[in-house]
Amino acid sequence: MDEKTKELIAIGASVGAHCQDCLKYHVAKAKDLGVQESDIADAIEVGHMVEKGAASIMRKFSKSLMSGVMQPVNVKKCCSGGGTDSGKGCCC
Repeated sequence: MDEKTKELIAIGASVGAHCQDCLKYHVAKAKDLGVQESDIADAIEVGHMVEKGAASIMRKFSKSLMSGVMQPVNVKKCCSGGGTDSGKGCCC
């Protein structure tokens, strides 16, 4: 994978992770590599789409907790999809 693609992925991930410092760093690095502003804007938009999906699911889940209808949570694996639960909760 080339460096430009890696930076575009990092831009989207930075948005999804709500990391402003990361986003500033990766946008600047992408610009230094000659990435078009339209491609940077697209990567930011993809990050917002991922963020919106995750927020929607969390909103529904948190409402289910308040209504007494708790959705099953798989504690065998981390919510990030890797490894096994450390016993500290969802994220390892």
